[in-house]
Amino acid sequence: MSTVKAAATEPQVMTGADILVKSLVDHGVEVLFAYPGGCSMPLHQALTRFGHSIRTILPRHEQGGGFAAQGYSRSTGKVGVVMATSGPGATNLVTAIADAKLDSVPMLCITGQVATGAIGSDAFQETPMVEICRGITKHHYLVTDIADLPRVMKEAFFIATSGRPGPVLVDLPKDIQLSTLEIDMDPSMNLPGYEPAPPTVPSETIRQIAAAIKSSHRPILYAGGGIVMGGASEELREFVRKSGIPVTTTIMGIGAIPPEDDHAMSWLGMHGAAYANYAVRDCDLLIALGVRFDDRVTGKVEAFAKDAKIIHVDIDSSELNKNKQAHIAVRGDVKQVLTELNKVVQKPEIAQWQDHCDKLKAKHPFRYDENFDGILQQHAIKTLSDMTADMDTYVTVGVGQHQMWAAQFFQFRRPRTWHSSSGLGTMGFGLPAAMGVQAAHPDALVIDIDGDGSFQMNIQELATCFCEELPVKVLLLNNQHLGMVVQWEDRFMDRNRAHTYLGPIRHDEASGKSNADRFTYAEDRYPDYVQIAKGYGCGAATVREKGDLEAALREMIDHKGPYLLDVQVPYQEHVLPMIPGNMTVDDMILE
Repeated sequence: MSTVKAAATEPQVMTGADILVKSLVDHGVEVLFAYPGGCSMPLHQALTRFGHSIRTILPRHEQGGGFAAQGYSRSTGKVGVVMATSGPGATNLVTAIADAKLDSVPMLCITGQVATGAIGSDAFQETPMVEICRGITKHHYLVTDIADLPRVMKEAFFIATSGRPGPVLVDLPKDIQLSTLEIDMDPSMNLPGYEPAPPTVPSETIRQIAAAIKSSHRPILYAGGGIVMGGASEELREFVRKSGIPVTTTIMGIGAIPPEDDHAMSWLGMHGAAYANYAVRDCDLLIALGVRFDDRVTGKVEAFAKDAKIIHVDIDSSELNKNKQAHIAVRGDVKQVLTELNKVVQKPEIAQWQDHCDKLKAKHPFRYDENFDGILQQHAIKTLSDMTADMDTYVTVGVGQHQMWAAQFFQFRRPRTWHSSSGLGTMGFGLPAAMGVQAAHPDALVIDIDGDGSFQMNIQELATCFCEELPVKVLLLNNQHLGMVVQWEDRFMDRNRAHTYLGPIRHDEASGKSNADRFTYAEDRYPDYVQIAKGYGCGAATVREKGDLEAALREMIDHKGPYLLDVQVPYQEHVLPMIPGNMTVDDMILE
């Protein structure tokens, strides 16, 4: 694509700030997460001139705003928009931008910049955002001419949402925001060399895939975030019904197939279902749809599905044959490919294979010690899942053990209801992402299942939840440790504690070799999350006894505003199964 000509419109005299805000309105933006500063003040003033066209939510940290924009986008499929000032305000967005790039989230990041005449002079609060973000954005702009701004904004939305979605940065100097020009708000785009969508996959390739399925004896589907982001969950479900092929997903693909489906094999990878990992090991045909063969899925990549013929369909040609060679590599839109496959696919003769998969599921379910008289993390999550099964529920998570347990024990029946920082693995994601989901779905129950390590990284967003009337619930699984790092210390580092205890350094667990048993609690509780949450105006309570859990969860769910439930849990519980890094399914730890 080189140019796209728009219909003629009447030029108007506008400031750069007004042009940008009107572009947001014209592109249907309803919610914006924005933190003001010296070089973005004109933009905020412009927002006030557009009345209630856009709801502007003030996060308490720019990173919180970035993740909130992601939560909005991940749960709706629309572009999430975040705005920050220059310098530190802009650099505080970097982690959220990198996170969006790895998880293919369409996001528009608008940053103020020092005046064009000061760029390169190390001016106050100047940072070269385009250079900083060059490798972590899908595209990026530094606007130095107000005449370019309407085109840049139009292109930014188009690029963020077309093809493989991703974040786009628009860096806008303050003098461009303040200058005026008579301008056409709907110019042509100029995107030489950019292919917004892959070509239609030819019917011959569809027949080739169908033939490979027909002749297979042990096929399995491996479905990823591309299914969810590409709006292809219904097509996937229809394909599973027609073909009868078992299906496993990545972490990003959770929700694409309901867990009750007879052919659902949960998710695979380092902490995924043992039965899913074994099935992939045993398959003779792996149909990979919208995945990138991430190392957390494959382990030792050359041993992954080593006896299988591999079909790989992805919208991004750079992912094909990048980590794993495919026998049939297809650049295409998974929705289009599945739509065409559903017209021609014939059910293969795989009754024995389905029986094998059913036996694997029966032999290796996700499990935990249900007889423990305290609250285990898995029990808290499963109880919450059961209690909310019939509600309009969305879940976000931080990163660590609680993230894996939430994926294992919460039942997700719809796409875009599970939100996890998957590629980058960013602690602090859960609470601000939940804010964005809640802003997009004001009548839904939005729950951040978090760990105390992750939660503290953006704890300030409790203020946003209260002040912006976002009734997010936080299920805080509080073990006083960086649990996943503790697990690795226990498994691979002779239980030597190296800065994984989050309490005062006088505690025995702060350093040295640990002798704690499996159900040990950290009795020194620090900090007091209930008091902190109440200080922010949120409802809060703590619970430790198993018999009190359900009533405590009910109080959290029914509370009208934001609420934190501090669940005291032991810190020696491990996430299992586990395939150690760069190992194979045959090295999987089950007990």
